[in-house]
Amino acid sequence: MFKPISVAVAAAGLAVFAASAMPAFSQGTLRIGMTAADIPLTTGQPDQGFEGFRFAGYTIYDALVNWDLSKADTIADIRPGLATEWAPVEGDPKRWVFKLRQGVTFHDGSAFDADVVIWNLDKVLNDKSPQFDPKQLAQVRARIPTLVSYRAIDKYTIELTTKVVNSLFPYDMSYVFFSSPTNWEKQAKDWNKVALQPSGTGPFKVDRVVPRERLELSRFADYWDKARVPKLDKVLLFPMPEAATRTAALLAGQVDWIEVPAPDAIPRLKQGGMAIVTNKYPHNWAYQPSMVEGSPWTDIRVRKAANLAIDRAGLKKLLGDMMIESKGAVYPGHPWFGSPSFDIKYDPEAAKKLLAEAGYSATKKPKIKIAISTSGSGQMLPLPMNEYVQENLNAVGFDASFEVMEWNALVTFGFQPVTGDASKKAGTNGINISRATVDPYSAFMRLYHSEYVPPKGANWGLLKDAKLDELIDKAHTSFDRAAQTKALADVHSYIVDQAYWVYIAHDLNPRAMSPKVKGFVQAQSWFQDLTPITMQ
Repeated sequence: MFKPISVAVAAAGLAVFAASAMPAFSQGTLRIGMTAADIPLTTGQPDQGFEGFRFAGYTIYDALVNWDLSKADTIADIRPGLATEWAPVEGDPKRWVFKLRQGVTFHDGSAFDADVVIWNLDKVLNDKSPQFDPKQLAQVRARIPTLVSYRAIDKYTIELTTKVVNSLFPYDMSYVFFSSPTNWEKQAKDWNKVALQPSGTGPFKVDRVVPRERLELSRFADYWDKARVPKLDKVLLFPMPEAATRTAALLAGQVDWIEVPAPDAIPRLKQGGMAIVTNKYPHNWAYQPSMVEGSPWTDIRVRKAANLAIDRAGLKKLLGDMMIESKGAVYPGHPWFGSPSFDIKYDPEAAKKLLAEAGYSATKKPKIKIAISTSGSGQMLPLPMNEYVQENLNAVGFDASFEVMEWNALVTFGFQPVTGDASKKAGTNGINISRATVDPYSAFMRLYHSEYVPPKGANWGLLKDAKLDELIDKAHTSFDRAAQTKALADVHSYIVDQAYWVYIAHDLNPRAMSPKVKGFVQAQSWFQDLTPITMQ
């Protein structure tokens, strides 16, 4: 049974936390309570999911292709970053030419150029290079599965080659960050040392890293994009995986901003003058099932029954209205939603009927065991949410249970195919990792295409459907934007009609902040821009 989250339970621990970790700073300092249990990797490719990208990726580093996070009223899209332009080679669309931005320097003062790009690609793709880092590889390899070779054409031009025609390849390159080779040399060619004193080209530089305690960032006054030089002096990031702890910290004035406030505390936060900021964004909180032989999920009737068993309106109430009820991988009204014929809704009687048709009964229930986390990037409030869904599923005839893990452990588990370590998890046949639908590859290819099983992609359940592969391939081989959108809508209609996942919720990305925080624009994205913010 779900129990409401109380900020009172965090009070005693918060007092100790505040005394040891929250010294007073100037008005130009923003203090943020993250949902992560630890500081994300700072070497260039952050872990801790997209919260790591949000706070230790696009703050410290740049990609060749960045995101435009300046608007709240439209879905965020890509824009030039360390590359000023890019295009496929005419007549050979597997080859892409990227023109690099000139005059960019790292935080350590060294210059960015084509040699730096090649060095950084080697650090994650060439295990024979001295700078190769398996930790960074683990975070980025599945984001760039079609990239097979790269070379410098001149000092400010590079060529990247893909294995197959991939018209959406520029989106992939938004996830590859560039760290300073000079700093790596200075830190004795040791990535563990680089983690404590990293150097990127981003708008913020790192002042201090204390694992499991804090990450201190400060303004990089020489940032290349003068319109985005931070207005803040400092940003302090604190790992706070418990919602009650985050909420209590904000109410006590120990932080200025928290990710995912406790739903039952939102009225109190509002009464205390705190702003609750929300926006729809590309997010999908769902169950990804195993489709291997013997799994109950291979029967479409079981998958549809699970989708019909969940009272999403009740879950929304539980979360203080901080969610959109899911009808698929993207929400209705999204350009990729399409026209699915299967209407995902709450219909427990229809769910019971489907289970009976599939041969199940009160004495023979489909056993489902879902790997879940205790907290983490985009996971919202995973424990109470999963307990609620479990009650819904069991009420119609499922035998649902969980394998509970720490967030990073769940992410690692998700990088392994269901036939690997999953077999050691005593019947685990589903995984609950909230997924980004921020770009076409993240939304569909890496999750549903049969070629993109881990570690190449995130098709954890080993789904294999030739028709679906064909639909996805069509989207990735069209260079016409309207045709791409239509193809992606066809993909989405098909996966909903096949009920390939159990679609539950779309987060509204709630965060609560002090009235002193000014200038923040909540983009429709997993990522956010901290550079316009001021403290008053």
